Amino acid sequence: MSASRAALVPDTPAHTVDAFHRGRFWLVQPRQAGHRAGMDAMMLAAAVPSSFAGRLADFGAGAGAAGLAVLSRCPDAEAVLVERSPEMAAFAATTLAHPGNAHLGNRASVLTADVTLSGRARTVAGLADKSFDFVIMNPPFNAAEDRATPDRLRKEAHVMEDGLLDSWIRSAAAVVRPRGELAVIARPEQLSVLLDAISGRFGDAEMLAVHPRPEAAAIRIVVRAALGARGKLSIRPPLLLHAQSGNGPSERAEMINNGLASLFGD
Repeated sequence: MSASRAALVPDTPAHTVDAFHRGRFWLVQPRQAGHRAGMDAMMLAAAVPSSFAGRLADFGAGAGAAGLAVLSRCPDAEAVLVERSPEMAAFAATTLAHPGNAHLGNRASVLTADVTLSGRARTVAGLADKSFDFVIMNPPFNAAEDRATPDRLRKEAHVMEDGLLDSWIRSAAAVVRPRGELAVIARPEQLSVLLDAISGRFGDAEMLAVHPRPEAAAIRIVVRAALGARGKLSIRPPLLLHAQSGNGPSERAEMINNGLASLFGD
């Protein structure tokens, strides 16, 4: 396996070509099967500081939305889109080949690899130790009973197996350099498991909750932390996706969705 751009499939399955960041990049993604990217990917990408200029790994990249959103906002960053599924990795490669992404293509590559691998197997797969400055991840976070689906690609993208989150974060701790950073988006009920997984590996953690409206419970959490840091968890002001009334996005959510602001204000 190589981090070079994957070979394009001759006949891309049924798909859509969708504009993100107001047309600053485009995503080729499956029309029905598999995972389709949206606001979760944009919020995850926005956890990376706007000044970031290093090498980033997007674990479970799918068609590449979060990784490319980082590149769209951070002109000196590079990204490796890491995806286990050969079918979704092919979509990511097709995304990179889209003419609308020509300005990003030389800063991005696709790696077909399983991020749950450990030790030498992970290195052989192309994920060398201490080779990244930042890891972002949107791991599957639905319990099997929550999101039963006959679609194999969608199940792989959405359903979390026991211990999967810990193995993803273990790999992140191995591949980032000292003081390198991690950002994870998850459901609120996974906070305890997530904090257990980063404990002893990452510190100076910051958590931000995402609420659909001011009076509604959070539907997502985003946690960012640094490898080997010792600071305590801090809770940042929440992100409200909508105002008290009306269906339109809040101003801040709109800016984050379009790559015009960072999630943590940096």
